[in-house]
Amino acid sequence: MSEPVVIPIKRLTDNAAIPAYAYKGDAGMDMRATESVTLQPFERTMVPTGVAIALPEGYAGFVLPRSGLAIKHGISIVNAPGLIDSNYRGELKVVMVNTDPHDAFTIEVGDRIAQLVIMPVPTVSFVESDTLSKTVRGEGGFGSSGVHE
Repeated sequence: MSEPVVIPIKRLTDNAAIPAYAYKGDAGMDMRATESVTLQPFERTMVPTGVAIALPEGYAGFVLPRSGLAIKHGISIVNAPGLIDSNYRGELKVVMVNTDPHDAFTIEVGDRIAQLVIMPVPTVSFVESDTLSKTVRGEGGFGSSGVHE
C-alpha cells in the first residue's frame, strides 16, 4: 500500500467539516454543507463546504454525486464531476440540482452532499499526426457496443 497524499486544508467557517472517508477502502471522501438550502424541483444552487485545499501539482480533485441522494431524492451535481485544479485555492463549493419533478429537498448544515476523489493527473502534450493506430472499436462512438449481446 502506498503512503497517503498529504494535502493542506483550511477551514473557512467554524462549522466546516474536513472531508472524510465513511469506510476503510472508500475512494471518495464525504463533503458536508455549511449552509442550509432548499432546492425546489429542477432548481440548482451552489452549496458551500467551508474548506479550501492546496492540491499538489500533478493531482486534481473530482467532486462526484452521492448515489443515495441521487436514487432516493433525485439530487445530483450539475457539472459532475466537478473539477478542482491543483492551482485553485478558493472555497470548495458543490453545484447541486434537484431533478425531482415534484418534491423540494432541503440540505441542512452538516449534511453529506458530495464525494471528493483525489487522483493523479499527468501533464500531457499532443503530437499532431496524419494517422492514428487502429483498434477493434475504431471510430464506433455513442451506442456502438449496443445494449444486448
